[in-house]
Amino acid sequence: MSAATKTENVITLKGSVAVVSEFFNCAINSILYQRGIYQPETFKRESKYGLTVLTTTDEGLLKYLHQIMSQMETWLVEGDVQRFVVVVTGVDSGETLERWQFNVSVDDKTGTDGKKSGDENNGPVSNEGGSGSGSGKKMGKSVKEIHNEIQAIIRQITASVTFLPLLNEPCSFDLLVYTNTTAVVPQKWEDSDPRYIMNSQEVKLRSFTTSVHKVESMVTYKEADEWEL
Repeated sequence: MSAATKTENVITLKGSVAVVSEFFNCAINSILYQRGIYQPETFKRESKYGLTVLTTTDEGLLKYLHQIMSQMETWLVEGDVQRFVVVVTGVDSGETLERWQFNVSVDDKTGTDGKKSGDENNGPVSNEGGSGSGSGKKMGKSVKEIHNEIQAIIRQITASVTFLPLLNEPCSFDLLVYTNTTAVVPQKWEDSDPRYIMNSQEVKLRSFTTSVHKVESMVTYKEADEWEL
């Protein structure tokens, strides 16, 4: 009995990467749905983290997200991911209206925490690399505890419509990944500017840890009166 409990509280690097990657995918879908980037009829309901979440059924978007997440898993295994950003841009104005930022730190690997890199990549990936494997283990939380922390973040994303300004124009989104300078970047990925928002407001969201990775969340947005000329 005690051995089973002990095993349940051990998470490997590969297991942590899977948790973080799944969270990013769920967060992206929640943002796209809640902010109306894609039509609501293109989403389906699923049960995850003890919540009912909405995930896309759009084939083009599913393929794009699969490519991004596959590469993200490779970088996460290597400890190369520093930040992951969902950028919401007005189609008509071309302005960045929202930046959903997720900072990633690695607890058991020196040299990656807190570093900032000038390397930033966005866009679809042509080489669909699968997730790597890792054998590093750390004692820590149970999966249930991790899921409870993730649940709180997803709830905050869902509640964001109560404080974020209404998006008054059709919007598109981009995914940016900040990596270490030593990260191997596929050729089809390209450098991007940070897409910062001038005179913005920032709201810090909750964080979660897996005992291997820590993810801190925030959203930066342009105030409504800034949009209107």
